[in-house]
Amino acid sequence: MNKFYARAQELEEAIIANRRALHSYGEIGFELPRTLERISGELRRYGIEPKQVGRAGLTATIGSGEGPVILLRADMDGLPMPEQSGLDFAAQNGNCQSCGHDCHAAMLLGAARLLKEREAELPGRVKLMFQPAEELLAGAQDMIDHGILENPKPDAAVGMHISVGTPDSGLGQVRYARRTATFSGDAVTVTVHGKDAHGSAPQAGVDAIAIAAHITLALQQLIAREISCGDNAVLIVGKISGGTSCNTLAGQAVLECSVRAATRETREFLKRRLKEVAEGTAQTLRGRAEVEYVYGMPPLVNDPQLSDEIAAACAEVVPAEQVVAVEPSFGAEDFSALSEHLPTAFLTVGAGSPEEGYTHGMHHPAMRVDERVLPLGAALYAQAALRYLENRKK
Repeated sequence: MNKFYARAQELEEAIIANRRALHSYGEIGFELPRTLERISGELRRYGIEPKQVGRAGLTATIGSGEGPVILLRADMDGLPMPEQSGLDFAAQNGNCQSCGHDCHAAMLLGAARLLKEREAELPGRVKLMFQPAEELLAGAQDMIDHGILENPKPDAAVGMHISVGTPDSGLGQVRYARRTATFSGDAVTVTVHGKDAHGSAPQAGVDAIAIAAHITLALQQLIAREISCGDNAVLIVGKISGGTSCNTLAGQAVLECSVRAATRETREFLKRRLKEVAEGTAQTLRGRAEVEYVYGMPPLVNDPQLSDEIAAACAEVVPAEQVVAVEPSFGAEDFSALSEHLPTAFLTVGAGSPEEGYTHGMHHPAMRVDERVLPLGAALYAQAALRYLENRKK
């Protein structure tokens, strides 16, 4: 058995205790005081000194001297929905950890302990990144803006996410994408300005709702006629609001849109064309459109060579047949902010399939996980870091 995995199983009770504590807090976004206190306290107990980065991130470094630096990232925040898991340690504050970030943080804490115990063997340094606000697609960029990629500067980054409730989420199944791992995700607001008028005198007004309808239809042409059949992308208008009564023309309407794309180039194309179509359609119909990009993340594009290297390291922990390259996910993940700056590898680790009794997937308030994934994830993090550093030993 892999040495890290064997030691992690000895520490299983402590790793699970960390996960259950973080789970019970139910903290979200950048407001993670108890989560940060727990993680900081555990790191110090292992002999590792943490440092706050940005609004609510933590970092620490294991190893010393020169040589390569590998960054290991885990997110920490939950979701604003009441938990329905029935667990003894369920959050009671109206939030829940139903995307597994409590597991990721506990796994990285476990990896930190494993690596600290073998610090003298590290031919380089391991930088830890405990990240807030992944669910807001904002935490990674906040930590980047506040220096997570400096002092020391990492040469590559590895992220991990559990999967549960799907056929390929069996315990210990490791999945990775060699290039695009997740789609981009952008939220865009289009505010249409018209002119109020009474329904008996429509010629005196400019109907913002009618303009919004034309914009909605025109945007569908972008996917149908301007994107290659071989290119995957989504553009939806998920919400339209406007008007004050049934017998007046609306002076204003607001469209809330979502854009997803598999490549950086398609993302930028759709964002540019959305603005052109919205503004042009509104102008043609005597109105005006303002386009605001509320938030967004580029696609997560892994480095193929690094991905294969990390996958090989994982195959030293679990059987090689359990480590499989897959197609990208249509979801968004703000680890992608790191992939804009350095080579990245992003993995998913199975934490329970429907056949194993885990029927609720990510973001379901009743989601449960097989906690045996926790020591396994800690060992995968640690083995990936050690093997990356050893492969670059001079």
